[in-house]
Amino acid sequence: MTRHVTVTDEDAIRVIRLSRPEKKNAITQDMYRDMTSAIDSAQHNAAIRCLVISGAPGVFTAGNDLEDFLKDGTSTSGTPRASNAVLFLHSLAHNAKPIVAAVDGIAIGIGTTMLFHCDQVIASTRASFATPFIHLGLVPEGASSLLAPWMMGHQRAFSMLVMGRALSADEARAAGFVNTVVAPEALDAEAQKVAREIAALPVEAVAASRKLLKPAPEDLIRRIDHESRLFGERMRSTEAVAAFKAFFARKKA
Repeated sequence: MTRHVTVTDEDAIRVIRLSRPEKKNAITQDMYRDMTSAIDSAQHNAAIRCLVISGAPGVFTAGNDLEDFLKDGTSTSGTPRASNAVLFLHSLAHNAKPIVAAVDGIAIGIGTTMLFHCDQVIASTRASFATPFIHLGLVPEGASSLLAPWMMGHQRAFSMLVMGRALSADEARAAGFVNTVVAPEALDAEAQKVAREIAALPVEAVAASRKLLKPAPEDLIRRIDHESRLFGERMRSTEAVAAFKAFFARKKA
């Protein structure tokens, strides 16, 4: 693991924590690789019964590292999108272990769309959720174009994924993809409590029931790959490159 992703096994629970607070946990390609490894290596480890994904106190993740995006958007290499991000999404789609997410602070872009793959989402009162793909000239990713309408209905999904409207923790709970909202200082304890509750259930029955409740992995992969192709095309578009450059110009100002 890199220093920006820590993985610890606590009894039957694997905790995957993003730890890049100086960059608001913006996810690099190395971090995607580490998260993928942590998820994949748990699949055939009978001792691990539940996964928890969390961030640093005060911030879940600002989403993709936009410096990586800008490099991709201006690259002439022919690679449509950095592969580690797509591999991470594939791991989420194929994952057979229950996932609990603990969200404190901002969850932007893939910070929100990865939550649609989780089985329980615990948010702090200061959590917020935003998917500003269109504002960057891009399209939704992570099978969110399939999962978000399925979870919250077309109109709410359109507001979030296309119009880029952010949701508070309470609004996300009302929309259906957050289970519980707690005080920030209670977040980790609540996530651990829920994970322990899941881990104590009969393993095979949980796996079979979870499989019944979720779209088939093949359907998720098909949508992820379709979105990724469009995402790669959009990243090279005039709109997207201009949006990235404007973003960095604002940061320097």
